[in-house]
Amino acid sequence: MSKLSPLERRSALTLACVISLRLFGLFLIMPVFSLYAQRMPDATPWLIGLALGVYGLGQVLLQIPLGLLSDRIGRKSAITLGLLVFAAGGLVAAMAHSLLGIVLGRALQGMGAVAGAGTALAADLTRHENRGKVMGIIGVSIGVAFLLALILGPPLEAIAGLPGLFATTSVLALAALVLLWLIVPTPERPAAPASATFAGVLSMLRDGRLLVLNGSVFFLHMLLTASFVGLPLLLADGLHLPVNRHWELYLPVMVIAAFVMGACLHRMRELAQSLRLVALCVVATGLGLLGLGLSGHHVAALGVSAAVFFSAFNLLEAALPSLVSQLAPGSLRGAAMGAYSTSQFLGAFVGGAVGGIALGRLGTEGIFLCSAALTLAWLPLVLLGGRRIAGSASRVGAAAEVSPGA
Repeated sequence: MSKLSPLERRSALTLACVISLRLFGLFLIMPVFSLYAQRMPDATPWLIGLALGVYGLGQVLLQIPLGLLSDRIGRKSAITLGLLVFAAGGLVAAMAHSLLGIVLGRALQGMGAVAGAGTALAADLTRHENRGKVMGIIGVSIGVAFLLALILGPPLEAIAGLPGLFATTSVLALAALVLLWLIVPTPERPAAPASATFAGVLSMLRDGRLLVLNGSVFFLHMLLTASFVGLPLLLADGLHLPVNRHWELYLPVMVIAAFVMGACLHRMRELAQSLRLVALCVVATGLGLLGLGLSGHHVAALGVSAAVFFSAFNLLEAALPSLVSQLAPGSLRGAAMGAYSTSQFLGAFVGGAVGGIALGRLGTEGIFLCSAALTLAWLPLVLLGGRRIAGSASRVGAAAEVSPGA
């Protein structure tokens, strides 16, 4: 098994810090937002869900353009542009006095669409055989950021209020910008290849293998965002747990999820193993959501269900981008990761809308039951698409064996 070189280790750790700092800012809002938003004068279930998920709409509009731009002007320059826009959106949301103003700020935050370019930069700085490890390190860092945000979000909101949390997201984006230019290595960048054309991008977007992975991350983030419309309400109203004690559930759940991630990282080395892991995680996601919807007032049942859901989420967060980086054409990797991130954040936008509608019509528990039902549409995509990806890899391998003797 190939070990990470010093450059790859440095790239993985520093990029993990850059990516997780930005996401930590986004995650800080999630455990408290729906509770805070209910107290605003223009609050409705639909608007609460929209405000939580609308940043995904901004991401949808700019992920592919920024990914393609990063193929031409360099990853760091494109990421810098996105982080500055993200920081501006945090300030707009911090100064807002209505839910509509927060929607505007969150949409602007979403237009800082650097996820695709950041993941492509990680792929640029690592060898093919080590990309799974690097994506795993980044995935673990995201999981840690998620854990810390769930623990620190409620007490920080009690001190600074939601405007203070939004201002914090802007500060963290600027800190990520400093790390990007001072520590993250700059890869050698050849001139933009002729294949990086609009026609080449369209061809890449029609690739059935990438469509399966893009569809999977759409479902994953749709379900996550919908869940966080209901989870703070379930803890506060159903279990009567004050918001400053929500960490008591999140901490053990996310520690378990981190251990599961560590135990399964070695299964991401080979394509076939990664595809089987993805299918298993889809099933686990559905079971976890079903458990959350049926847990009622039972803390233990809710904790087990949440651990299953977040373990599956963390594994998919690491496995899916690794698969995209393996399958995407090298000259279009930034655009491919941009398309992947577009699907991810479109899912977040739709998830916020679905969560808001389900909250208004079905109640808190209905959000989770509706989300669990949606995994029944996701699973066939993964099972059938996984066979297609594996079959394509087998044909490529056979052709490689034949060509040397030709």
